[in-house]
Amino acid sequence: MSQSLKLDHEQEVASLHRLALAALSQWDGDFVRLELIKYRENAVFCATRSDGQRSALRVHRDGYHSEEALRSELAWMEALAADGIHVPRIIRTRDGEHLAQVHSEELGESRYIDMLGWLGGTRIGSAEKGLEVDADLATLFFETGAVAARIHQSSSRWQQPNAFSRHAWDEEGLIGPQPFWGPYWELDLLDGAQRELLQATRQAARTDLRRYGRNLDNFGMIHADLVPENLLLDDAQLHLIDFDDAGFGWHMFELATALYFCLDDPRYAEIETALLDGYDSVKTLSQADRATLPLFLALRGLTYLGWIHTRRESRTAEELAPLLIGRACQLARTYLEQRR
Repeated sequence: MSQSLKLDHEQEVASLHRLALAALSQWDGDFVRLELIKYRENAVFCATRSDGQRSALRVHRDGYHSEEALRSELAWMEALAADGIHVPRIIRTRDGEHLAQVHSEELGESRYIDMLGWLGGTRIGSAEKGLEVDADLATLFFETGAVAARIHQSSSRWQQPNAFSRHAWDEEGLIGPQPFWGPYWELDLLDGAQRELLQATRQAARTDLRRYGRNLDNFGMIHADLVPENLLLDDAQLHLIDFDDAGFGWHMFELATALYFCLDDPRYAEIETALLDGYDSVKTLSQADRATLPLFLALRGLTYLGWIHTRRESRTAEELAPLLIGRACQLARTYLEQRR
């Protein structure tokens, strides 16, 4: 956002709503309602046509992903859908484009916007509330693990276009001097002991990541955000949404992400076993793979602190900070203790 245009949260949401309304003219259909349903990285709206058909309209955060990276995300989603994985359908503009670009005088910037087909179902939980579905968790997480494995297998077979560009959850992206989500050790909410713990974790992780290595069998394109709120359950069918974080990364980082917001659930041991067994039923997990879970859980925890650090002005960062700091430090301690 332009430095001269300082809007509070409500003003910014109102401006994004007006921008989204203006963007709808680039898609076919008589739209009669537009409602905000989520605002974190992107503002996601439910756009309803006169015939009742709904779509998800995403107004992308300025400066987070390049145009090429956004087009790459949508191209990968189309490839996954073609391989039988349940992801939102890409609805192209009237001109056949994946993306539209609309300028907002109020915000002082242009935003990229895309439209996705609406997926039915109920999300299985949230970061704030944990798991919220009344379902057989063993079956649910077995299927989640199996879907993750199918994503990784599909990606290893896919011939990426030459223009494909996405960020990486690799060594540099996780523990380098400028991690993808920001230098979490600089978060102002940390005390000295916590900062020292995070730095020790970075140092140990560098050694362990290099020892583990990366190859086509353990590293590639991943969803990178298989958290409960991005898993929709619809008549026993699991749908995946929100590919905004998708990039290159270790497969075990994917599984650690799926487990992260379940860590406080009293059924966690059952959930972890089901997830890993589900993955293993499609794509074999070696003992070396399984042994890295504490490492990748710790790294996942660190990335969320980077997210808070670079988004301190957001309501979500403010609300989740105490939970995420406490959990990241506990995961770091557990990881370092099991290395001894």
